Amino acid sequence: MTEIKKDIAWRIFIVYFAVCLFGLAIVAKALHIQLVEGADLKKKVQNRTLKDKSIDAVRGNIYSSNGSLLATSIPIYEVRFDPNADAITKDLFNEKVDTLAWSLSELFKDRSPASYRKELIEARKKGSRYHLIRRKIKYTELKQMKNFPLFRRGKYKGGFITIQQNKRERPFNSLAARTIGYERKDVTPVGLEGAYSKALSGIDGKRLMQKISGGVWMPVGDADEIEPEDGRDIYSTIDVNIQDVAENALMKQLETHQADHGTVVLMEVSTGAIRAIANLKRTSNGSYYEGYNYAIGESTEPGSTFKLPALIAALEDGYVDMGDIIDCGDGSKQYYDRTMYDSNYDKGGWGKITVQRILEVSSNIGMAEIITKSYSQNPQQFIDHLAKMNLRDQLGIEIAGEGKPYIKNASEDTWSGISLAWMAHGYELQMTPLQILTFYNAVANGGRMVKPKFVEKITKGRKVVEEIETIVLNPRICSKETIDKVKLALEGVVSNGTATNLKNADYKIAGKTGTAQIAIGGSYGSNKDSYKKKRQVSHQASFVGYFPADNPQYSCIVVINAPSRNVYYGNLVAGPIFKEVADKVYANSLEMHKELESQPFYANSAIPYSKNGNKADAEKVFKQLNIKVQSKAADNDWIMTSTLEKSVRLEPRSVKENLVPNVLGMGLRDAIFLLENQGLRVKINGAGMVKSQSITGGQRIVRGQEIQIELS
Repeated sequence: MTEIKKDIAWRIFIVYFAVCLFGLAIVAKALHIQLVEGADLKKKVQNRTLKDKSIDAVRGNIYSSNGSLLATSIPIYEVRFDPNADAITKDLFNEKVDTLAWSLSELFKDRSPASYRKELIEARKKGSRYHLIRRKIKYTELKQMKNFPLFRRGKYKGGFITIQQNKRERPFNSLAARTIGYERKDVTPVGLEGAYSKALSGIDGKRLMQKISGGVWMPVGDADEIEPEDGRDIYSTIDVNIQDVAENALMKQLETHQADHGTVVLMEVSTGAIRAIANLKRTSNGSYYEGYNYAIGESTEPGSTFKLPALIAALEDGYVDMGDIIDCGDGSKQYYDRTMYDSNYDKGGWGKITVQRILEVSSNIGMAEIITKSYSQNPQQFIDHLAKMNLRDQLGIEIAGEGKPYIKNASEDTWSGISLAWMAHGYELQMTPLQILTFYNAVANGGRMVKPKFVEKITKGRKVVEEIETIVLNPRICSKETIDKVKLALEGVVSNGTATNLKNADYKIAGKTGTAQIAIGGSYGSNKDSYKKKRQVSHQASFVGYFPADNPQYSCIVVINAPSRNVYYGNLVAGPIFKEVADKVYANSLEMHKELESQPFYANSAIPYSKNGNKADAEKVFKQLNIKVQSKAADNDWIMTSTLEKSVRLEPRSVKENLVPNVLGMGLRDAIFLLENQGLRVKINGAGMVKSQSITGGQRIVRGQEIQIELS
């Protein structure tokens, strides 16, 4: 028995000793952690739970040239609540929770006050320090919440926590969407948003955040918090009124001809400022959207619009003059194993005509004959002259994605015996619409080639921090003598050439049509079979030019790709878009208008003078006075009157929804009726009929805007 007791005692001692050793090991490890590893472990924990997080700066705005907002950042807020903030005592919470719950219910009208009250009480019981109240709160709602019970005490005394997020919006929706562009995470930046991202982005701030339960990061009060610096604003060159006209005109023609896609660009001649740029693409259901910037990015064979630079090269090198006679034959011409055709092949061709006439009627054979006979002995001279005029260079615009021009050297493997002839009328080379427009703009500008620009200035608040100057790419692409010669020919294209449908009595247009066959299977349709079948293949219709021709202010290019319905010539497909845009610009640019001749005294006519106004009222008065009326306004409610020797002529005056009416020459009653019906506030000076209005007719209306009219 004694032996058993000794054995048990010994075992107890061993266990006790082991426990003591284990305890000492734990104590030693704890002391080691606290004294040796503690600082490092504490730092690791803090690194995992405390971090400096960036505070997004508000992105700058993008404006049109006249100050209309094209892109802006709308602040959206997230509101959270710390019901266990040190300053919120139990008594204070209980006193205010009912009215806070009622206020939230009244503001959002989504839940009862009892439901909100229960949620807030449970959040406090759980020890929540970052309880979500609501996401995507508007600024007006946030202002109201700042006056709610508890919340009005602020972040530290009332537990009211706000997090700002910024959402990018375009007030004009799809208007110039691709040019305005976007910048998104993990996506290549597009348009002005991408090109001027650094200026627009601003500088992000810094805030210390703590990771709490659920993986949520909560801001921590920190004296080192850095406020973000908001981005700068940019003023683009886009004129929203002209842009709207350009997009609508393009849309209408694309729909009419069921074309695949198209683009139109309007440029200011002297500065290179792009006033309108529209790009539309057809979807599978037949609608159109702006999904790619064809004007900037699509390099294609330009076709006959390239005849101008080809001709300038030959003129400058002294091979031809505008009065020289070239034999264009019967409309067909063999070049090695390929046959070239003119558009009037079925009518026997152009025969012998001058160089100027070749450009006016767009003879393929005429241009091919000029270039092949001039440069056949030294084809690289032709290429070098094109390069001298910057046609082999990119424009270097700030917007990403510019297509590369392609004009091959005579030494390349793809060069052949027909290359000169085909390049003469815009094949075997590639250029973007904007590159072609820039060349024509240089001709309009007296030979001075300027870089297209999309931004006029960058501002910070009301202060201009950078003016975007016009950059000259080439001070003179050719001599003034050559410029004067080709300008006359470009006017001839419209007055008696391929674009006579663009003529008008108010101002002159100069330009060049283009109808290029889109390469299919490596063939450009220059053999006889494809010529006869050309209505079954795809084409690219274009028109590029400038106006007014005698004092160029604007240049414009229109390119329509793959028009159908058997109409594909540049003058018929692209020309009407050019004219609609040009008419709008001319109507709203008083500096382009010639001074009116002095009007004869009204007493010189036996017919009494009448004001512009309502058609029905005018016709009623003329009928009672037995005055003969010549009316060209059958379907119009509003008219302009012209007093003739024995009658009065009535011309239609268009009044369109959402556009400022032209009330010049009207009586006060009719003018007020039209303007106020369009939502404008009218201020009147003087007496008599309207002689001027402060907002030009045709501009887009801003509801409630004031307009002043002068009477005399």
